[in-house]
Amino acid sequence: MTDALKNDRFLRALRREPTDTTPIWVMRQAGRYLPEYRATRERAGSFMGLAQNPEYACEVTLQPLERFELDAAILFSDILTIPDAMGLGLSFAHGEGPQFAHPVRNAADVAKLAVPDMDGELRYVMDAVRLIRRELRGRVPLIGFSGSPWTLACYMVEGAGSRDFATLKAMCWNEPKLAHQLLDTLAQSVATYLIAQAAAGAQALMIFDTWGGLLGPAPFREFSLRYMAQIVAALKADATARELPVILFSKGAGAHLADMAGSGCAALGVDWTIDLADARRAVAGKVALQGNLDPAVMRASPEVIRREARAVLDSYGNHPGHVFNLGHGITPEVDPDNLKVLVDEVHAYGCILRGS
Repeated sequence: MTDALKNDRFLRALRREPTDTTPIWVMRQAGRYLPEYRATRERAGSFMGLAQNPEYACEVTLQPLERFELDAAILFSDILTIPDAMGLGLSFAHGEGPQFAHPVRNAADVAKLAVPDMDGELRYVMDAVRLIRRELRGRVPLIGFSGSPWTLACYMVEGAGSRDFATLKAMCWNEPKLAHQLLDTLAQSVATYLIAQAAAGAQALMIFDTWGGLLGPAPFREFSLRYMAQIVAALKADATARELPVILFSKGAGAHLADMAGSGCAALGVDWTIDLADARRAVAGKVALQGNLDPAVMRASPEVIRREARAVLDSYGNHPGHVFNLGHGITPEVDPDNLKVLVDEVHAYGCILRGS
């Protein structure tokens, strides 16, 4: 696709190039806090009915861009599309989160897993990327994404959400070869998935390592970062994907930023538990940073939102390579007007920081 971007400050920031102001998008920006999203989800009948219908996925992806001056769109999908395509029987029980009918618990279960067909079981995702990219008409870049191998394995082995995902951790301790076999299959799957999204029109790629922060330093490097780096290497080896910036976001892994900066990615997402000035020192100019307002701030008054946004921007300082975001996803209780306050403040104060 050759449509010229009307707003490329997000991609420029990921390349650590100067921008006129700080770009901003927010995780889960197409979500339940928007009444129009809730209406579309009701028409779709279920979350999976929404995510697996390219027209609905396109509709909700574009909804926040109609309200707010955001600098990027992100594909509306779910991090668990790959294990669902592997035949594990994904469902979403009301109020209980994701569940798998067929969790992966032993060598026989792992042996059955194969890289899904991107033109078969996951074609709906690629169709959504193509449709969204066309409907954006170059307004802002489109971000494609996947869950990380570690995070996908957490759900696949546990069979549902968990506070500590101790079942997968036990596999790593008791059967490390089996855990690595599972994670390697997932890394191949994620790389293939992201390459397909790039071919369909995604202009940046993000890997969500939601549960990486549950691991200690050595296990994090062995079971999480190793496979994210493997994916980045595969993307760089692909003619279509190699030009796309890759963002790694490992929640709760602020202690590992220096190691993650050596993975070959363009940027690291940072949650709210680390100051951006400290994060910038840790990565030593190797990568851009994305973050990191505490999502709970979005439920505060407009005055507090503006103050805390300025504090995040000041902590990064007048340096290239910052994409403003929340430290995790925006929550359903947030008043949409509060996101407008945040977006406007980030753009206004970002201009002041740069002397624009």
